[in-house]
Amino acid sequence: MLGYVTIGTNNIEQARTFYGALLAELGMRELFDNERLYFFGDNPQGPFVVVGGPYDKQAASVGNGMMVALKCADNAKIDAMHAKALELGATDEGSPGERVPNMFYGAYIRDLDGNKICFYKMG
Repeated sequence: MLGYVTIGTNNIEQARTFYGALLAELGMRELFDNERLYFFGDNPQGPFVVVGGPYDKQAASVGNGMMVALKCADNAKIDAMHAKALELGATDEGSPGERVPNMFYGAYIRDLDGNKICFYKMG
């Protein structure tokens, strides 16, 4: 079971605003922080999407081949999440659609720092 995933940013206030609005669409909210990392979820026990700056205080960078996938209830929610992310300033990295017939429906974006995010549904 996934506990949390951390998404690095070089502009924490911009990222908090982006992820606050985007993750609210999945019923998540900012639950707590430690002044460097901001934890979003729907339950204080997790799992969480964490946004923040790197521990070593170096610049955050996008990992090649690294992606965060956020599970959605249905295709309509995936379509809405993709549209909301673009509205918030994300870039399109793959429009909503079936990737594996009758198995995987997904949409892809790059957040404001260039991190790749997928919204998906299996089955």
